[in-house]
Amino acid sequence: MNLFEVYKLWDIEPVKGLDTTLWDKNGVEYTDLYGGHAVISIGHSHPHYVKMLSEQLTRLGFYSNAVQNSLQQDLAERLGRVSHYEDYKLFLCNSGAEANENAMKLASFASGKAKILAFKKAFHGRTSGAVSATDNPKIQAPFNKTDHISFVALNDEAAVERELASGEYAAVLIEGIQGVAGIYEPSESFLKSLRALCDRYGAYLILDEIQSGYGRSGLFFAHQHAGIEADIITTAKGMGNGFPIGGVLISPKLKAEYGMLGTTFGGNHLACTAALAVIDVIENEHLVENAARMGEYFKKELGEDKALVEYRGKGLMIGMQLKEEYIGLRDKLLFEKHFFTGAAGAGVIRLLPSLTVSQETAAAFVKAWRELTV
Repeated sequence: MNLFEVYKLWDIEPVKGLDTTLWDKNGVEYTDLYGGHAVISIGHSHPHYVKMLSEQLTRLGFYSNAVQNSLQQDLAERLGRVSHYEDYKLFLCNSGAEANENAMKLASFASGKAKILAFKKAFHGRTSGAVSATDNPKIQAPFNKTDHISFVALNDEAAVERELASGEYAAVLIEGIQGVAGIYEPSESFLKSLRALCDRYGAYLILDEIQSGYGRSGLFFAHQHAGIEADIITTAKGMGNGFPIGGVLISPKLKAEYGMLGTTFGGNHLACTAALAVIDVIENEHLVENAARMGEYFKKELGEDKALVEYRGKGLMIGMQLKEEYIGLRDKLLFEKHFFTGAAGAGVIRLLPSLTVSQETAAAFVKAWRELTV
């Protein structure tokens, strides 16, 4: 049997990592400024993370959600405290797509309505409901197409109100910062408007913080820059530093009933341990503050760079729109300078490094960038 070939792969195989450094199977060293799509939040192979997971594995790796697991409650309390959502409830699952599926299901259960309002260029995952709310027909099978999802332009308050005024919507689903689209931010005024419009028309506000959360923007969740609270928040990528885990933070206004949500693997002992280790490191090493500080450094050094049409983002969620003559820079950064970065199409380089990234590492990247764009 061979693999089902759905990924375009670089001819590079990393086999070892430490913080923001990777080594491939041939011993070649790379600097990782992408973190596997913003997954690596506290650096590769952080000693505290490795120790906690190793010790937990010697005790118990998994049992079902039919029994008590105090690690889940520990995680709920710690996550509530660090995110400033102490009075919310936590449902644990395995991925961002699954988190968004459950968020939309919850809103529909609570409202009795079927429709979700999403935004153009949105990406919310590849499972059935999540991909229906993703504005990319190329990854939607006929099975996924539905009349339950409508799309409007980001930051178009009037369009949102026109839709919500129909009274048909269970929820509005929006990314804290659009990631796959190329790093586009909802304005703070728009997020405040969404909060007010959802309240006015009886819809729940769901914030997809799967990529933009866990400190990446310089606050724990990106929507907190606008000073609002969401009804439901989804999280995943940076939550387990590579161990599969997702979560749904749920307002007290939504009430749980036995059986309304469920999962086999979600919230297992290893996943919770990974997530607890991540929170330990984020707090102890002040990584949210480092993300804000290093984001300012990157913006200062590259924000007005001659190779760019536009620099976008907050903290360590960065999108750099390249001028036409610099298309191909990402490949040069990888193969000539050994820096992993991300992309959004051919024209946007995305930086999503570990929140541990140092100024020394950032400066080395800026130096490599300038050498390639002279």
